[in-house]
Amino acid sequence: MENQGTRRCRVVLVPPPFQGHITPMLQLGAILHSKGFSITVAHTEFNAPDSSKHPEFFFLPLSDNVSDIDSSFWNLLEVITAINVNCKEPLQRYLVQMMEKQEPHDQVCCIIYDSIMYFTDAVANHMKLPSIILRTTCAFNFVAWHATPRLLAEGYIPLPESLSNELLPGLHPLRSKDLPFTGTGELELLEELRKIRSSAAVVWNTVDFLEHSSLLQLQQQYQIPIFSIGPLHKMAPALTTSLLKEDTSCVAWLDKQAPNSVIYVSMGSLAMVDKKELTETAWGLANSDQPFLWVMRAGLVDGSDQCVDLLPKDLKEKIGERGHIVKWAPQKEVLAHRAVGGFWSHCGWNSTLESICEGVPMICRPGFSDQKVNSRFLTHIWRVGLEMENVVERRGIERAIRRLMVEKEGEEMRQRANELGQKFKFCVQKGGSSYNSLNDLEEFILSQSSSLPK
Repeated sequence: MENQGTRRCRVVLVPPPFQGHITPMLQLGAILHSKGFSITVAHTEFNAPDSSKHPEFFFLPLSDNVSDIDSSFWNLLEVITAINVNCKEPLQRYLVQMMEKQEPHDQVCCIIYDSIMYFTDAVANHMKLPSIILRTTCAFNFVAWHATPRLLAEGYIPLPESLSNELLPGLHPLRSKDLPFTGTGELELLEELRKIRSSAAVVWNTVDFLEHSSLLQLQQQYQIPIFSIGPLHKMAPALTTSLLKEDTSCVAWLDKQAPNSVIYVSMGSLAMVDKKELTETAWGLANSDQPFLWVMRAGLVDGSDQCVDLLPKDLKEKIGERGHIVKWAPQKEVLAHRAVGGFWSHCGWNSTLESICEGVPMICRPGFSDQKVNSRFLTHIWRVGLEMENVVERRGIERAIRRLMVEKEGEEMRQRANELGQKFKFCVQKGGSSYNSLNDLEEFILSQSSSLPK
């Protein structure tokens, strides 16, 4: 239960049940709580956050009825659709109960929901509550989404494989294969995700200097306030948001390594690889002669809870003490460690921001959705990443690691990443763009609450 004290009003947060989305939502909740707001988190029963780690929040579990649905990576669209159908009535019922019992000092003043939980807009309308959208991807991802109707009309979706490397007009530096969806089958969901509906504002986990032109373009399209208050993990008080148990033994192992010598490898909480790619990755890491910390979470290889058991015995012997493998790592602590000099990543937006903040350049192995957009910007705009093409084989992996970790090219990327990281620090300090935008968001929420019936 939340510790009440003297609070200004209550904000209800509605995150989807995926790590990359729950994390920024809880970080935003911690930021707003530090500003004096009470926080309620209305969450699905599937992949529910651990309420014991957040005693300052009040948690409302929403009955989602997805326990009988295949919730694997390959069936995410069905899971998202079911949640948006099944959670509408429970959220509305909870809000009715809350608002019947609320005290004047604890009035629900707005709902902040992730784009994926788009049913929330209808609930907010019914309850006559203002709503705000939290976008947890880069801003340019939505520029690309908004260009979808034009690309369809002009025949760029879907392009044949032979033209997948063609640059898209008006979307530099994206190629056809970098679009944040894989085909027309996702367009119905895409249409839902990019809508603003009746929301009063949009909060973005990004930084103005990093995506200034994209934010301006979206501001012109939306015609409602946009608040760029990223990176949220640097704005928020320290809190634990991981749905998986973190193995902190890796920190002691990192303490024994030389500065900037370790390549950290993690493909996030959803992406999967086949056994061949796992083996090729392992041989590439082994042959690079660089120490590495590798996250092999359960399910990284489809159907396997112990991915390390899939590695050949002779390969394990070659790796020896030079490699450290864990099921899940405290990523922000790892990236901030002096020993880590590179990050082989799936390029999720949280990972991208966390890596740049710590001045760590990346090897980009994107899987799906916005990861492909992020990878393209990391490698061609911000120039702090190396692109790993779709064919993953040990010689290419070994070469990429050496380029990043020991050659001049990698050192130059590390320098650029450090410069970006310093700019991030200025943005979240007093007078910085994210600091000011957060203050504007605070005032905006209070202005919305002042118009509610008493």
